[in-house]
Amino acid sequence: MAKNRKIEVEGKEITVVIEKDKEFISLTDMLKAKDGDFFISDWLRNRNTVEYLGIWESINNPSFNYFRIV
Repeated sequence: MAKNRKIEVEGKEITVVIEKDKEFISLTDMLKAKDGDFFISDWLRNRNTVEYLGIWESINNPSFNYFRIV
């Protein structure tokens, strides 16, 4: 079961998820801290973001069905 902890970076709270011996930092929290909530929807629509998330998922999830449109 994953555990969460919070770290503070330049006065902003960022979530770190701890699962087994790995730590994952919340990119969403980092983005919120920089640009606020309104920017997240644009960030998730960005082609580079979608490609990054697809590559990360295909590396870390062997059953991920990644369909790339060129």
